[in-house]
Amino acid sequence: MAAAKNSPAHEDMIALPGGTFLMGTDYAEGFQQDGEGPVRAVTLDAFMMDRTPVTNARFAAFIAATGYSTEAERFGWSFVFWAHIPQSRFRELVEDTVAAAPWWCKVPGASWSFPEGPGSSVLTRQDHPVVHVSWNDAAAYAAWAGLRLPTEAEWECAARGGLVQKLYPWGDVLCPNGEHRCNIWQGDFPHNDTADDGYAGTCPVEAFPPNPFGLYSVTGNTWEWCADWFTTGPGRAAGRNDRGGPSTGNSRVVKGGSFLCHRSYCNRYRVAARTSNTPDSSAANIGFRCAL
Repeated sequence: MAAAKNSPAHEDMIALPGGTFLMGTDYAEGFQQDGEGPVRAVTLDAFMMDRTPVTNARFAAFIAATGYSTEAERFGWSFVFWAHIPQSRFRELVEDTVAAAPWWCKVPGASWSFPEGPGSSVLTRQDHPVVHVSWNDAAAYAAWAGLRLPTEAEWECAARGGLVQKLYPWGDVLCPNGEHRCNIWQGDFPHNDTADDGYAGTCPVEAFPPNPFGLYSVTGNTWEWCADWFTTGPGRAAGRNDRGGPSTGNSRVVKGGSFLCHRSYCNRYRVAARTSNTPDSSAANIGFRCAL
């Protein structure tokens, strides 16, 4: 399945011709409880996908044009990774932590424009992916832009870049010839990120090479919301799937992994990996890109 040339309809999108690809994986070290398998043939119509995740600059334009308030802003807080909170202000900023994952801290005032809470800023991160956006926020942006969120099948097809059943958008070796190809965790999770790939948090969306279709940052950096409701049973993409997934659910699919993913804890930076979150949830490692 070869990539088509960029469509003039949107200069920052990649046109993909559709066709049939093999979705999912039977990878032995995967998370089959997440519904990664079985491998199945899925056929898609032609579609377009954002070349990069939506950046802080693009999201700021949406906010300026609409006055939209994100759910994190309305709720008054969002989740921030503990190592990204200044230790001198930890007790001041952190209201609570998640019992099962204490590295996630509830920080009042954390939002897309204050990613580590009050005192932080995205002014020097305009080309980083926007974070602290819920599924509902992402859908609102997409509607404003005349776009939509991709289905899980579209996202995975685009992320694979035309390669068949490879673990990553570039092949089966995470760091070919020792070269980092994505922004994920290195070191001892969750205590010490050596940042061997150059980044301990989000990175610019074009920091690493694109996949064969020309899409950037489909592995690591930030999780990306998909349109589908999440299920591990019947209703997942199979056969013909242009607006796939179940019609109802409790959580939405997220794909791609993030800068916090590590083989010892969350080996979900593979293109077939998947997980979910509730539509009103936000965190410092969740973003999105759009489709058409």
